[in-house]
Amino acid sequence: MEHPKHQIRAAHTDTTVTVYQAYAPHIGEPAARDGRFPAAWRRERMTWIKPSFLWMMYRCGWGAKEGQETVLALEISRAGFDWALAHACLSHYEPGVHEDAADWKRQLKQAPARVQWDPERDLRLRPLPHRSLQLGLAGEASRRYADEWIVSVTDVTETARRVRESVAAGDLDGARALLPEEPVYPAGDALLAHLRP
Repeated sequence: MEHPKHQIRAAHTDTTVTVYQAYAPHIGEPAARDGRFPAAWRRERMTWIKPSFLWMMYRCGWGAKEGQETVLALEISRAGFDWALAHACLSHYEPGVHEDAADWKRQLKQAPARVQWDPERDLRLRPLPHRSLQLGLAGEASRRYADEWIVSVTDVTETARRVRESVAAGDLDGARALLPEEPVYPAGDALLAHLRP
């Protein structure tokens, strides 16, 4: 199945969307236990959320990279996610989207969120032709994310391990059956027009 090059695909309900992050156990374990980030989580730092499970696996090496051993699925409000998209700026200058480089720099400085489109990944973590959204949250967006948008936090490290083991054993159908369903997220052209290169 072919996908448009820039399209958000994510597990979602009528009111929530699931994104992924990976942390060291001292952050990830209490977050999953308590349903919120612990005091050690820094609101002043930019935090990147990813709606694609497989892109998160690529980024964290199936939860094996140092400091990314605990993989979290965070269910957040769609209202919050859409707010972040509406207030985001592309992380790089794109002719046709921005008037000029100076315009992009102004937008980037003011925006509380930024967007990167990176190649989506297959089960072997190889790049695919279409892109996956990475959404960076800073300042107001980061605070809203931590304090208002999170509905639930689930530790999915064991799922990551099981998918990795199935792939390593050559059981791609078994691995695929473990993946979360990530249908097209109904963001709409108006919400994404300023974020599509």
